[in-house]
Amino acid sequence: MKLASLPATASWTHVGARTGFEVLFTNSYRLRGRTSAREGTSTWFVGYDIEVDDQWRTTHVQAVNSTTSGDSQLALERDSNDRWTVNGVARPDLDGCQDVDFESSAVTNTLPIHRLPFDVGQTLEAPAAFVRADDLSVERLSQRYTLLTVAADGPVFHYESATFDFACELRFDPAGLVLDYPGIAVRHA
Repeated sequence: MKLASLPATASWTHVGARTGFEVLFTNSYRLRGRTSAREGTSTWFVGYDIEVDDQWRTTHVQAVNSTTSGDSQLALERDSNDRWTVNGVARPDLDGCQDVDFESSAVTNTLPIHRLPFDVGQTLEAPAAFVRADDLSVERLSQRYTLLTVAADGPVFHYESATFDFACELRFDPAGLVLDYPGIAVRHA
């Protein structure tokens, strides 16, 4: 599956699980975004700066958040052996992950879409270092993607996460950015 180049900017309205807004700015292998939202009684802001290598594997992540508890910062690093550090501390529980996934973002689903060699009907595992919105804590996220269709307006994947017992169909644009994430976010034209 061949994807188009990412646009310089994109935005989403978060709907369903939360109410909010997300913006993305891209530059080659760098994704910078900001999300602010209300989820239940919680409100938060998360900013992220994700660097990937030429194979779309996450190499470096900087993140900040603001909540009623205050402000936090996070630094994630993945080495060439898929070993991770979180704020300089080794995290063997994340070993083998090649992607980061932000709870606050619809953008990070693009990373495995660009990285993995999908064929229609094929299911691939894509575990990720998952970053929580409220406190920037990091845990391992089990997820898998099955390419259902590829059309001129973009691919559609079946997405599953055993970690959250969640499944849905994700519709992407030709550049591999989410257009519709049911219950989470909708992309602006």
